[in-house]
Amino acid sequence: MGAPPAGDAVTNARPAWGRGGVPVLDVGPVALLGFAGRPRQGPRSCPVGSRRRDRGRAGGGGRRPLGHRPALTRAPRQSRSGRADRLARVKAEIVAIGTEILLGEIVDTNSAWIAQQLPALGIDLNHTSVVGDNLERVTGTLRRTWERSDLVITTGGLGPTEDDLTRESIANLLGEEPHVVPELEERLRSFFSRRGIEMPETNIKQAWLIPSARVIDNPRGTAPGWWTERDGRVIVSMPGVPPEMERMWIHEVAPQLEGRSGSVLVTRTLKTAGIGEGTVDEMARPVFDMPGIGVGTYARADGVHLRIGAKAATREEARRLIEPVERELDAIFGNAIWGRDEDTLEGFIARTLRERGQTVGTLETATGGLLASTLSDAPEARGSFAGGLVSAGSEEEFAGVSAETAEAMAAAARERLGSDYGVGITASLEGDATVEQPGTFFVAVAGPAGDRRSMKMVMAQGRAATKRRAITTALMLLRSGILEEE
Repeated sequence: MGAPPAGDAVTNARPAWGRGGVPVLDVGPVALLGFAGRPRQGPRSCPVGSRRRDRGRAGGGGRRPLGHRPALTRAPRQSRSGRADRLARVKAEIVAIGTEILLGEIVDTNSAWIAQQLPALGIDLNHTSVVGDNLERVTGTLRRTWERSDLVITTGGLGPTEDDLTRESIANLLGEEPHVVPELEERLRSFFSRRGIEMPETNIKQAWLIPSARVIDNPRGTAPGWWTERDGRVIVSMPGVPPEMERMWIHEVAPQLEGRSGSVLVTRTLKTAGIGEGTVDEMARPVFDMPGIGVGTYARADGVHLRIGAKAATREEARRLIEPVERELDAIFGNAIWGRDEDTLEGFIARTLRERGQTVGTLETATGGLLASTLSDAPEARGSFAGGLVSAGSEEEFAGVSAETAEAMAAAARERLGSDYGVGITASLEGDATVEQPGTFFVAVAGPAGDRRSMKMVMAQGRAATKRRAITTALMLLRSGILEEE
């Protein structure tokens, strides 16, 4: 790993990263979290586990030596022809820390999100683990990951309580003593002061560092991350709160990992609608054998996605491999491709209507305004979304669950909201005598020319799933109607 960038680094007067058992962290000129200058006072020692003696020694005895290993940027391997392989890979694993995850009380979405980010950096994910809030077990888990991986990514355990043990566990692993850094303490106290409250002294542990660690900034919360580096290996520790973790990864961690594996994977996703997965696969076959790339099809709620992937030494090289494949797929699928990468159906609809100077309004029963909420959340919604109405179904003209009812609602949405397009949704979520089975819904779209179209679907997966599918179906039907008006 290279040196940390200015603004995040502690310039340590000791030799690089120090060694275990350092009694005092001798901090020289400091640039942390936007602060610069010399500390007003020496850092205070914070022995690991000093609050509870039964935790203080856990994982500390009988440590195996931490031998030297190659740097995270691995040396190129030699091929049989003697030519260096530039695409050496970094081995990584993720450790989610928290008893609430271990017990299934919350779902570990962080590990899934991080796993999706690693291929683009050319990093191989080999393991994921979950461990509860126990110092000995967290330290043991980190020891195993440290011995077999180049990069360890942890989430959780960076809070201020006795059960937040990530810092203590890393310190135990490396045999280093954490100390309070005054600039971090000042940052924490200012955070609480701006909110008109006094900082609890338990939060002081969030100002800890060890000699081998530097701070990863966290502007969204009180828990800074740690970038810990020694013997060519790295532990990246981030908060368990998803928005804090994701922001930290995107702005602080990923830029530091960029290019360190010797290769990158670049992907491009094309999103189609109105075609089944088997047909998409058949139509896309001409590009499957194009050199240097991989193409896969994936059925999603908003249609079938085509993902193009290319691995190369640089992003520019990978993009050059993807471009001709993307052009070929555009020619094959035409308007069936409605979006790319992070595009959403609601974003496509809002953008298209805004470009045309048109609007859409909604009238819903059973879905409780979820369609209106989805459309209004699109960044381009201002100027394209006329509004949404919710009916309890008590109006006689909207009674019952049928295609005719949905079409009447779509027409009423246009008329009442003065929009170019109207969308109606009616559903039976709990079972209704007027439909053959629960989970039945109808969506309809009324267009500028007075035309109406509707669609029926049946979902047997519960209220929430039925609502989500009804919204996606309505968006797909609206998209189809908008494109046919071209």
